[in-house]
Amino acid sequence: MPPNTPPRPLSTEQDLRTVVVDHIQGRCLDLLARAEERRRQAFARGQWQEYGQVIRDHVSQAFGDMPFGHRGAPLKVRPVSTFDLGYCRLENVLFDSFPGWEVNASVFVPAGDGPFPAVVIPVGHSGKQFDNYQIPARAFARLGYLAVLFDPPGQASEKKPGNDHFVDGVRTFLTGHSSNRYFILDALRCIDYLETRPDADLSNGVGMTGVSGGGHTTLFSTLFDDRITCQGPSCCINRMADHPVGDMYAPCPEGKWSGRLAAGVDELDLLLAGIPTPALYMAGQRDEVFQIEWSRLLASEAAAAFDQAGAGERFRFFEDESGHAYTLAQVRRFAAWMNRWIRREPERPVPDLDPADYPMLPYEQLQCHPAPEENIYTLNRAIARQQAAARPADRSGAQVRAAVAEVVGEPAPVVEWAASEPFQVWSQTSREVLARVEGLPVPATWLEPTAEYLKADRPVILLIDDQGRRAALESGAPSARLTRMLERDPEAVYPTLVVPDLPGWGDTTPALVPYAMASWGSMDRLTAYHSCAMGDGILALRTRAAAALARYLVDEWGAAGRLVLVGRGLGGAVALMAAALTDRPLGGAASWSGLASFESLAESAEYTWPAAAFLPDALAHFDLPDLVRGLSVPVAVLDPLDAARQSLPRREAEAILSPLPDAVHLAPGCSDEEALDELRQLIETT
Repeated sequence: MPPNTPPRPLSTEQDLRTVVVDHIQGRCLDLLARAEERRRQAFARGQWQEYGQVIRDHVSQAFGDMPFGHRGAPLKVRPVSTFDLGYCRLENVLFDSFPGWEVNASVFVPAGDGPFPAVVIPVGHSGKQFDNYQIPARAFARLGYLAVLFDPPGQASEKKPGNDHFVDGVRTFLTGHSSNRYFILDALRCIDYLETRPDADLSNGVGMTGVSGGGHTTLFSTLFDDRITCQGPSCCINRMADHPVGDMYAPCPEGKWSGRLAAGVDELDLLLAGIPTPALYMAGQRDEVFQIEWSRLLASEAAAAFDQAGAGERFRFFEDESGHAYTLAQVRRFAAWMNRWIRREPERPVPDLDPADYPMLPYEQLQCHPAPEENIYTLNRAIARQQAAARPADRSGAQVRAAVAEVVGEPAPVVEWAASEPFQVWSQTSREVLARVEGLPVPATWLEPTAEYLKADRPVILLIDDQGRRAALESGAPSARLTRMLERDPEAVYPTLVVPDLPGWGDTTPALVPYAMASWGSMDRLTAYHSCAMGDGILALRTRAAAALARYLVDEWGAAGRLVLVGRGLGGAVALMAAALTDRPLGGAASWSGLASFESLAESAEYTWPAAAFLPDALAHFDLPDLVRGLSVPVAVLDPLDAARQSLPRREAEAILSPLPDAVHLAPGCSDEEALDELRQLIETT
């Protein structure tokens, strides 16, 4: 290679475009394999009850307070409308689930004298007006079951404002409360509602059944409520190692709460933790998402586990000829299942059902118009405010570090550091670097003053940009100008600048996977949701990598007291958290056009930050203003941004960050040039 050849990226055996997805998928699969082994050992030893209780306890903790049954407030039932359908009567009613949050129930009451056995039908990721939901409910009523049909939050339902499970469900990552609680409590309160009806016979409990998301609601509800004595999930479960982890499906956040996989909660675990509740699992041969081979495998494992628990007669698998749907054939199968376990009449015949008898009802006949004021957004916001009030107002640097470590974890050491030969760029030398942290390659650009401008006490900047090092440095970008590479001033301070591409940013931005092409999918959501489920949010992973690099620069390069961590965009949050974690003498930290607070993501009705910004469990332990005030080094907060990524006015910025110590410099709304001046002042005083 000719002399003074520009450095090229250092090679790695791993494809940088896949390292993050491979890392997350690999860790998730490992956790699922461990869960499978624990499950098999528990059933082999006859410890299925203890195993089931561990699963139930974890789910209960993840969901938070679930006030239903004797713990629930008295229902405020509000009749809406009634329609006579001949073979049944349709009653639309509203009643509270959480305070101010209404369930929009369509109740199909069989013709004739009651009381009638009852079945609850949660709607999946859809609306009750569609055939997968209203037709089964009406068919159950024709077969003599009082059927309660209700919408989920968001989706195509009546309960849309503040309930988008992608936009609003991910907010609950911050508070550590699964958004699934808002799906499940509605189902449990439907049982509370049935208890108020004299025409409902609950002497042998109730049945619950649903397709897709409605099947998941059924599984979770059964874990909470022993009034459910018969469950029928449809087209909704398989080994997570197959889907959504194995096929890297863009999942929904409500099923990916913090630490689910670390706790060993696979989909099969949800079913088996419901033992001894009788369960009929139904699957469609042409289901394109929950593929039939996967469902057959899960059903085989479930049947074996039920047998080991002495409850073999309480599990059955029905393989429908359908696709991803709830058909009349499934209605007949589940009605027969309920006849056995609820009516206690296993030989009771189930007549054929003719699709022609169930023309679609107009949506207007099913609408209840629930109040929109309370929703996932507002209820989670209330939790975020409670957590903010509970956090200590003043914390020492050690306490701040402990809070961050509780959420983010401890950084591992840099185990590899390779650098190219230097290449002179005016007053600088440029190198390509490849570090390795936690098995992940971290490429970086290393800019250092030439010998003429190199001083032993020069500051060292670790600059983290969520757009990657190319965006940070190319075409004389502001970060590049920190080096003063085009200047020739022997009196100026020329810092060393290290700009890494942290996992998932810059050169390590994940390549597209097929399911991310769906309208609800994205690589950001995919990596954020799966990493949350494994108990290690991707922002935590990036923070530990940054802290590891900072420690390396201090320990191996002798940058103690001279190292300044600067983060731009979401890198600002990473820089502040890494500064708390580094546990080495630093020169300072700065957030530049960064998120002002995690709580703002819970407070604001709209936001534009990516899913990765919703650091799981953060608000129960700390917020970014706590770090700004608690770090034991000078801190600069330059152009802090709100939830919509807009510059905060000074008054609002001060309200969020105050009271500010003398060592903190706040510059709201500053331009890039002004930010550079502020950074140079911070850097030159280290």
